[in-house]
Amino acid sequence: MTSTELRTLRPEDWDAWYGNLELAFGGVPEAPERSALWRDLTEFDRSIAAWDDGQIVGTAGSYSFRLSVPGGAIVPAAGVTMVSVAATHRRRGILRAMMRRQLDDLRAAGEPLAVLTASEPAIYGRFGYGVATHHLYAEIDTARVRLAEVPPGTDEVRLRHADPEAVLKDCEALYARRVPARPGMLERRPGWERTQVMDPESRRDGASPLRCVLAESGGELRGYARYAVKPEWDLSGPRGTVVLRDLEALDPAAYAALWRFLSDIDLTSTLKVSGRPVDDPWLHLVSDIRRCEVRVRDSLHLRPVDVGAALAARTYAVPVDVVLEVEDAFCPWNSGRWRLTGDAGGASCARTDDAADLALGVRELGAAYLGGVSLAALAGAGRVRELRAGALAGASAAFSSAVAPWLPHGF
Repeated sequence: MTSTELRTLRPEDWDAWYGNLELAFGGVPEAPERSALWRDLTEFDRSIAAWDDGQIVGTAGSYSFRLSVPGGAIVPAAGVTMVSVAATHRRRGILRAMMRRQLDDLRAAGEPLAVLTASEPAIYGRFGYGVATHHLYAEIDTARVRLAEVPPGTDEVRLRHADPEAVLKDCEALYARRVPARPGMLERRPGWERTQVMDPESRRDGASPLRCVLAESGGELRGYARYAVKPEWDLSGPRGTVVLRDLEALDPAAYAALWRFLSDIDLTSTLKVSGRPVDDPWLHLVSDIRRCEVRVRDSLHLRPVDVGAALAARTYAVPVDVVLEVEDAFCPWNSGRWRLTGDAGGASCARTDDAADLALGVRELGAAYLGGVSLAALAGAGRVRELRAGALAGASAAFSSAVAPWLPHGF
């Protein structure tokens, strides 16, 4: 890296910076309206450009997000994004230098967590990120699969079509009510609501413009779904696909009414679902799960920037008093022993000289942090070591979450 310099991104350099990112991800330019939105959302003082001989050869940034954690607290979290290194400058330590600069800056700013979504899951473990949430994908054969049983009140829910833009404010208010209920959700800052209705034709893959249906009960908005329909025909007739973009509901009846609607749209026989929670309730409503072709993949990668502050920010499912021996080679200020004491009402975490009960790396701590990956499962893979008999079962139960953590959208 002797000839490479890291600088804070300037507004006048954004086009070159973003162009380098596009090139690294295949070289296909974004639709103008999407790139304009990403420029508006860029936090320039949190973005880095790597320069070599007058050219940008590396990019990285972060958003000042707030993330829901077990217990319902909304905690500051840096949303690491826009990371790329030019193909001409690989294996020169540029990515490592950007990660080093970024985490040092986050520590100085007092942000306890950093999160990201990875283009390739093998990249970020060496910088202390663990896979903390997963996404569910499915292609439901709606010609053969129906909702086998719906909750009481489903038939009384009123559904109506609405312009996605016209009802965006109301949908955002409903989304905000949902955030504390599930770990891993992002509290959307002003401007981020635009990402939910951005719908350039170049990204539709032959589907219709974005549509929205609202679920109402007692004159109140109780849920919404945004989706598109991709028409298709063969000699046997229509075989279109409903592409679900996102869905939120405040109660089981509204939720079931929306899923029933999506499963029964005329001239379609497939409902394509992506990026949903792994414990999404529709899994327990369908008549034949085998015809839903369910798949799961990694989603949010998380790393504690400050172990003590991160562990104290969430609550715990059962009382816990455990000493963790944490290894963090990339951020050595986290290494050492930490006593975590907490329950459903709150927690504290501080340095200690007491004997350790469990030993683990910061990557494993990040994976378990939101309650979607158990410490016991990580121990089964040899990634957590029990040093005191019984400590693993107690800590694993304490870290668990009643609902699976979920990242509702990328960044």
